[in-house]
Amino acid sequence: MIVLTLSAAALIGVTLGLFGGGGSILAVPVLVYLAGVPARQAIAMSLLVVAVTSAVSAIGHARAGRIRWRTGLVFGAAGMAGAYVGGLIGPHLPEALLMAAFAAMMLATAIAMIRGRRTPRVAPARDELPVLHVVAEGVAVGAVTGLVGAGGGFLVVPALVLLGGLPMGVAVGTSLLVIAMKSLAGLAGYLHSVPIDWSLALPVTAAAVVGGLAGGSLAGRIDGQRARAAFGWFVLAMGVFVLVQQVRA
Repeated sequence: MIVLTLSAAALIGVTLGLFGGGGSILAVPVLVYLAGVPARQAIAMSLLVVAVTSAVSAIGHARAGRIRWRTGLVFGAAGMAGAYVGGLIGPHLPEALLMAAFAAMMLATAIAMIRGRRTPRVAPARDELPVLHVVAEGVAVGAVTGLVGAGGGFLVVPALVLLGGLPMGVAVGTSLLVIAMKSLAGLAGYLHSVPIDWSLALPVTAAAVVGGLAGGSLAGRIDGQRARAAFGWFVLAMGVFVLVQQVRA
């Protein structure tokens, strides 16, 4: 089962590197249903996996100049605050509620991926960020990340386009920086009360990082829209599966 778990972790990394988000939504189901990890520990491990993989995947985007540091750091700092609070609250909620909320997040992510990214009309480059709006959005998205352990890239990218005025390609790269920051803060919140099995967490994280590097190298070589839609249908099926499991429990 460990081989299957590590293979799935590599797939999570590939999708993060390829799409700038999406794959992290599978980390919790993989850990719960393949590795047999309790839900709270799975969410904490997921935050570790997502933080490290996103940070590594962001390196290639940074080298290509596809990260807007000022916008990303402002959004990421706000997201860290929300994620840390979410990480403190999450361990005290019923596991069934956490998994149901996670299933809802999976369904929302799947629908967003299937529909595809419809790029909003970007405003002209701004000298000043709408800081209050960016902070409010960052805190809200971060809280979701901290609670359920998903990066929320499908929420971050549109927010960066609309609020930060970023082109789509730059928003994808910047989202990885934001996701890494808030996932790390969410993990810090969880670690106050949830132990992590490092003997499992570290190999899973390493497999996801390798997958992330592979995904980054594939970007631009395949039809990203079709691949994103196909993966979205897979996430949709997994979300329905998780929801059914919670109804049966």
